[in-house]
Amino acid sequence: MRRLAASGAAGAAGAAAAPAADSTDCAQGRSPRPRRLIDLCALWDTGVSSPAAGWKRASGIARRRLNEAETLSSVQEAQLERLEAARPGRLGSGERGPVLRMARQPPPPSVHAAILLCLLSLSGAIEIPMDPSIQNELSQPPTITKQSVKDHIVDPRDNILIECEAKGNPAPSFHWTRNSRFFNIAKDPRVSMRRKSGTLVIDFRSGGRPEEYEGEYQCFARNKFGTALSNRIRLQVSKSPLWPKENLDPVVVQEGAPLTLQCNPPPGLPSPVIFWMSSSMEPITQDKRVSQGHNGDLYFSNVMLQDMQTDYSCNARFHFTHTIQQKNAFTLKVLTNNPYNDSSLRNHPDMYSARGVAERTPSFMYPQGTASSQMVLRGMDLLLECIASGVPTPDIAWYKKGGDLPSDKAKFENFNKALRITNVSEEDSGEYFCLASNKMGSIRHTISVRVKAAPYWLDEPKNLILAPGEDGRLVCRANGNPKPTVQWMVNGEPLQSAPPNPNREVAGDTIIFRDTQISSRAVYQCNTSNEHGYLLANAFVSVLDVPPRMLSPRNQLIRVILYNRTRLDCPFFGSPIPTLRWFKNGQGSNLDGGNYHVYENGSLEIKMIRKEDQGIYTCVATNILGKAENQVRLEVKDPTRIYRMPEDQVAKRGTTVQLECRVKHDPSLKLTVSWLKDDEPLYIGNRMKKEDDSLTIFGVAERDQGSYTCVASTELDQDLAKAYLTVLGRPDRPRDLELTDLAERSVRLTWIPGDDNNSPITDYVVQFEEDQFQPGVWHDHSKFPGSVNSAILQLSPYVNYQFRVIAINEVGSSHPSLPSERYRTSGAPPESNPADVKGEGTRKNNMEITWTPMNATSAFGPNLRYIVKWRRRETRETWNNATVWGSRYVVGQTPVYVPYEIRVQAENDFGKGPEPDTVIGYSGEDLPSAPRRFRVRQPNLETINLEWDHPEHPNGILIGYTLKYVAFNGTKLGKQIVENFSPNQTKFTMQRADPVSRYRFTLSARTQVGSGEAVTEESPAPPNEAYTNNQADIATQGWFIGLMCAIALLVLILLIVCFIKRSRGGKYPVREKKDVPLGPEDPKEEDGSFDYSDEDNKPLQGSQTSLDGTIKQQESDDSLVDYGEGGEGQFNEDGSFIGQYTVKKDKEETEGNESSEATSPVNAIYSLA
Repeated sequence: MRRLAASGAAGAAGAAAAPAADSTDCAQGRSPRPRRLIDLCALWDTGVSSPAAGWKRASGIARRRLNEAETLSSVQEAQLERLEAARPGRLGSGERGPVLRMARQPPPPSVHAAILLCLLSLSGAIEIPMDPSIQNELSQPPTITKQSVKDHIVDPRDNILIECEAKGNPAPSFHWTRNSRFFNIAKDPRVSMRRKSGTLVIDFRSGGRPEEYEGEYQCFARNKFGTALSNRIRLQVSKSPLWPKENLDPVVVQEGAPLTLQCNPPPGLPSPVIFWMSSSMEPITQDKRVSQGHNGDLYFSNVMLQDMQTDYSCNARFHFTHTIQQKNAFTLKVLTNNPYNDSSLRNHPDMYSARGVAERTPSFMYPQGTASSQMVLRGMDLLLECIASGVPTPDIAWYKKGGDLPSDKAKFENFNKALRITNVSEEDSGEYFCLASNKMGSIRHTISVRVKAAPYWLDEPKNLILAPGEDGRLVCRANGNPKPTVQWMVNGEPLQSAPPNPNREVAGDTIIFRDTQISSRAVYQCNTSNEHGYLLANAFVSVLDVPPRMLSPRNQLIRVILYNRTRLDCPFFGSPIPTLRWFKNGQGSNLDGGNYHVYENGSLEIKMIRKEDQGIYTCVATNILGKAENQVRLEVKDPTRIYRMPEDQVAKRGTTVQLECRVKHDPSLKLTVSWLKDDEPLYIGNRMKKEDDSLTIFGVAERDQGSYTCVASTELDQDLAKAYLTVLGRPDRPRDLELTDLAERSVRLTWIPGDDNNSPITDYVVQFEEDQFQPGVWHDHSKFPGSVNSAILQLSPYVNYQFRVIAINEVGSSHPSLPSERYRTSGAPPESNPADVKGEGTRKNNMEITWTPMNATSAFGPNLRYIVKWRRRETRETWNNATVWGSRYVVGQTPVYVPYEIRVQAENDFGKGPEPDTVIGYSGEDLPSAPRRFRVRQPNLETINLEWDHPEHPNGILIGYTLKYVAFNGTKLGKQIVENFSPNQTKFTMQRADPVSRYRFTLSARTQVGSGEAVTEESPAPPNEAYTNNQADIATQGWFIGLMCAIALLVLILLIVCFIKRSRGGKYPVREKKDVPLGPEDPKEEDGSFDYSDEDNKPLQGSQTSLDGTIKQQESDDSLVDYGEGGEGQFNEDGSFIGQYTVKKDKEETEGNESSEATSPVNAIYSLA
């Protein structure tokens, strides 16, 4: 838990002001008053005079280093003598107004240098406020605000634009010179000048050649107070000349020899960008053996046979025209002792010996010899280059004699063949050397670097604004190598040829002004140059006469915090510079001293605010032209304080944490409580809840660890309290992996553990990656306890290993470490063979042999391949074999599903693996034959039993049987049902759903190929089924239907007759028609007639068909069933009755009245007969 320093804001008053000046200021190298006072520190320390004898009204401070005084010229020293002897009110440089004469004492020898240091550091300029209203009111000489670069290169396809912008009051006018002669714009119709600007526009839409306008241009901006100049702008038109056509003969070179392909691009403006490609526009791969130099040439440290596989074309890209020009391509013819170009040897550790190339010590291709020199300008980039030949390809290293390379500015390029040092300074001069080395030896080339410098500013002249009668100076100091010369001009003319001015004196790089007047206004130019360039600066001298005026809003309200230091600002402006005084609550005494301090810029500092300091403050600015005043109202507020601060906490992942923050503040101010995490604004997500006095974090995660700062703030002040939340998290990644104890089959790996993040590391997992079989894929190698940081790793032959380490604790795993350097082990024959060897047919006449390919750690050597052998099992055939580079081989023209013996053996360039195991495989399967002895039995009407035997020719592995069956009744078929059985099942019992219908069964066997030949059987026919089928066939004939319709009509007529007879009564002789004579017990038929009673006159009682197809009796015991031979009636599929009509036996007398014989159609027929 830590409280941070509270910062009290004072509203518009800004931050706390600087401390009041006292005697410690000089000891610390500061001036007692920060603005427009001469620096008396140097004089004070030498004891030349007391403070009372110093200058009272000096203006402007710009301190200079004391050792720079040693470079003063004799002219400046003579000027110093004159200044010391001058009247007190005319002290030159930055002094202004009347001064007190100094008490003359014999000065020590260092006084002259000290006084001169102070004089040179003065600048008598009045600062013009940025207020636009003031800027627009004041007259001002011209100032160049925008201009084109000194070396202005333009695109010939576009119009030419030469920029020149300036400001001034009144607005300046512009004119140009070309090649130091007046450039008459009005006479050239292609040239125009932008409105209210000096920018030149040269238009070529109507014709003309841009090259005609090349030259040196300079812009002049002029108003009635002076003339400002732009730089001399050198206009050049971009050029992209064509490449000269040439026929290039093939370049013949011995393998291993060095080679340089020269580009020699056509000179362009600016210089083109060079790059090498093939004639088919494929980029040339560059490495430390083949690379492009800074001059554009392509260098081969040693040529290899593979370099013949492409041609080489130099390309130049021109910036302005965006065009690329291509040189005719070089073709190489490499003479070699080993014409076989084996690509596997490119990464061989001894590639050159393997190809029979003789090894050579390094020698430099560029630069030549053992030493050279180079000059560079200050501020530019230094590029040093060393390209060496040799076999093997040399490595390049860079050193500086007598010191180290500047690490902050130096970087290596082009595979360490180039050293670039940016922003060169004089300290970068000296001797550099590059060291080229290979296993055959090393050589060194020394480059002597000289740093020259175009002119650069030490003191650039600044605009000088003075009040009438004030003194001032312009200083123009520059440095360079060689030392630059200084030339002064006024309004664009040499100062020597300008009209004389008695108030102006030139002392080398300084112009001194005394008692300036309105007529002294002008623009001065300082031109400093040497052989490497020039600098041109404009600085105007302006004399202003302005009464005081306030720059801040009137009657401001300033609220401040109790006990804080605050400052009340009162910005003002005037010329001469006004004096300023402060008053409180209208009291007449000036506020200065004690708890108050007034600064030169008009600000009033109150060192410690108290309640009684609240009130109205008035500032008054006065000069000889008048006065101005403003008021500020000050209110004092209570500070904001956090009285219950958050505390440091340690939390596990997933738990809840609460941080408290309770605040006391001034009730008249609005309080805002916010939180920071690691000093950045905290995003309140859905896992966080912010309340007025606390912050709650739910489900703490690793990313929540850090410092949490509670910020309680008002518009005036704030208070901070910080707490740290520690989350037990995953460890940081291990670092600095190192391989030592290198052996053929082992290596020691050492690492530095990362931070455990408050949870001890329990394990380390070492992973490896190889670049041959699965580049970029990491595999676990081994696991070690968390207490170790070094382990010996067992390695496999012929693997280019790269290792990384992962740390594990109870929370989780770290990110993987950065990978180690690579280590390749030597090769050996394989020690194992591929696993998961299988032989399976994909077609009926083949067998596909597959296996799991071996990985990088089991290959043991290059060109891993597999010897595949096979033969039919249990035969004495010779083994067939084939060599395969993949993981499968297909044997063709095989019999259907026969066993084979299979062997797969690994082999690499170092030899074969061990004898492989024999695996049994099978050739392709085919459709099986039909199941044998398919039998259908029906033990009863509810059950059907099916049995079968396995197919005679399965033609593979049976995977099951498929049974399809369907019920049928005559021509009507039911829904087909499919059953699947396991290959071992040969029986099936089916429960009949319909006891009348028959079933048709189809059975087939299945292999992986599909279902084979099917066998079909039907269930046995039930009783009466043949007859029923015949009846069904007759019932569908047309003649039968007609006959039955005729019979039905006849029956209907007979019924009608019966009803008519019955309604009349009477007896009908029927005895002779019956098959059986009436018994003596029948009293109603004694006279041989059948008597119908009223009881028999009942409605006909029909019969109904039940859902199961049987005829049921309804109310009457008599039914058609009684007339059949069988016990129950039968119907065909169309519902017609198929039983036999017979005469029912006579019933007993007791049942006669209940019979319905009289109403039966059959009985009616018998009665009529």
